[in-house]
Amino acid sequence: MYHPRLKGRHYEMGKKMGNVFKKYNIKFPINLDSFQIEFGKESGKLLKQYFPEAAAEIKGITDVIDYNNELFTAWIMCMGCCLDIDDGNSVEVKGCTAFSFMYNGDIYYARNSDLPPFLRKISKSIYYRPENGNEFIMNTSSFINGEEGINNHGLAVAMTFVKPKLDEIKPGFNSVFLVRYILEKCKTIDEGIDVLKRLPIASSCNILLADRNEKMVVVESNPLELNIRYPEKNKDGESFIITVNHFTSRKMRKHNASNYNIYRSETRYKTAYNALRDMDYIDGVKHAKNILSGEYGFMCQYDKKLDFDTIWSSIFDIKNLNIYIAEGNPLRAKFKEDKRLLKDIKNGAA
Repeated sequence: MYHPRLKGRHYEMGKKMGNVFKKYNIKFPINLDSFQIEFGKESGKLLKQYFPEAAAEIKGITDVIDYNNELFTAWIMCMGCCLDIDDGNSVEVKGCTAFSFMYNGDIYYARNSDLPPFLRKISKSIYYRPENGNEFIMNTSSFINGEEGINNHGLAVAMTFVKPKLDEIKPGFNSVFLVRYILEKCKTIDEGIDVLKRLPIASSCNILLADRNEKMVVVESNPLELNIRYPEKNKDGESFIITVNHFTSRKMRKHNASNYNIYRSETRYKTAYNALRDMDYIDGVKHAKNILSGEYGFMCQYDKKLDFDTIWSSIFDIKNLNIYIAEGNPLRAKFKEDKRLLKDIKNGAA
């Protein structure tokens, strides 16, 4: 993973990222059909209306790499939403597992990001310190938008992909921009929920929110309706919640376009559920590592023939802002502590 540090005005942060792309002659696989172009352009207008800072960041990139801003924005707005989701080889189809749980007065978040392996080399863990916004760490297989992160207020945010019904897709924020917006703008779960109720949502997705106030929810999100799923209790009375690649609630099942088996989605859910409900453990971080690495059942043990793998794993000790990342499959990669956010807070950079 790359580990950029971006701070200041959004346009300038975009220019900095654009200069990296220009230096290494990065090419972008932009090949949109007529539906994607129209959807992406309309979504780009909504991004500029509701999140002009992100639009300015994209403008900084396209000014440096000399690329049509409207088309580039349209491509980014299609991510995680309508980039060839019916193609069996599509990089859009993600097999991620995320969960949060309480243990002994602390709250934890953990995730496996499961994607085609070629994305491992271009994935990023970005430290953001934007002007007039929260500080945060955002992990992403893309840029500007992200799959997960945690900010300096102790709010963790993550998305998981849900295959949408094509006739339900509407112009709006895709899941990865919802994550970015909430990380930058919100301090608590309640604020994050308000954002999801207010912003136009483009496609089906799960958004997990957990904060240092010991709250956790999964907002099952769709352009037509939302459902807030609250945590369950384990045998010791402590809260936990899980999200994978389908809607779990009965209410939202009608919006699932998959058979609940995107890269063994249901199996991964059951593995995490059983481990969080019934297992005895004495260390929250270690327990999260054991779940992510498949100690309690299938989680990241994908067959090599699939050309699909866990490309990074993360654990957040939310109250203490301790972050641990394994850059690769946790069966083989070691978790290392990321101190960038905590270090700058202690040094008074906020």
